[in-house]
Amino acid sequence: MPPALIPPRPLAFPPVTGADDDGLLAMGGDLHPQTLRLAYSSGIFPWYNPGWPILWWSPDPRCVIDPSSFICSRSLKKRLKTGCFTLTVDKCFTQVMRLCAAPRPYADSTWINEQMIQGYSELHRQGLAHSVEVWNPSGELVGGLYGMNLGRLFFGESMFSRETDASKVAFAFLMKLCADWQFPLVDCQLPNDHLMSLGAFTIPRHDFMNVLNTQRHQPPPDWRPVQAMNHSTPF
Repeated sequence: MPPALIPPRPLAFPPVTGADDDGLLAMGGDLHPQTLRLAYSSGIFPWYNPGWPILWWSPDPRCVIDPSSFICSRSLKKRLKTGCFTLTVDKCFTQVMRLCAAPRPYADSTWINEQMIQGYSELHRQGLAHSVEVWNPSGELVGGLYGMNLGRLFFGESMFSRETDASKVAFAFLMKLCADWQFPLVDCQLPNDHLMSLGAFTIPRHDFMNVLNTQRHQPPPDWRPVQAMNHSTPF
């Protein structure tokens, strides 16, 4: 069965149980912040290649990580102990997105287009999307990640690294924040070798939706204290 066609600013998405075996649920719509917030609240996220219509996904199983159970690898612990990086939160959200969209040795293109950058940057201005930045001693932005926070859940979107382990350092710091805030899960969407090496695992979509439907109604944490500080490693 073909994916459902949705209009701009939809009032609702189709039930996630209507997704195909790959997780594709719907196409069309837009990347207005209202649409994006509705999608994440419904267990759905956008992903599509340049030139394609907007595609909306809800895979089964879902890739997640438990921040309270995150364990740094021995090499990452060693890297953190050097204290060679400084971390910030929400200092340059759009720049992080653009660096996540930059060409990489293993990929010729990216799904993070200008339309996405505009939509998520507006969510950032609304206090819903956040970034973690990693800076080297020369003050260069060398790693980071961004994603969405609804209630007591974080939805990771993408990360980048321009120095060894910089994205892993950003990820480890996000895990610390989410564990401190008692987030039960961080959504990683789809599994890959890099995420699985960091401790991610998959759960049935039904279980993910149960967590989402409970946690998205919880009061979100106050990001302002971490935004106001520069954070050193180890943290």
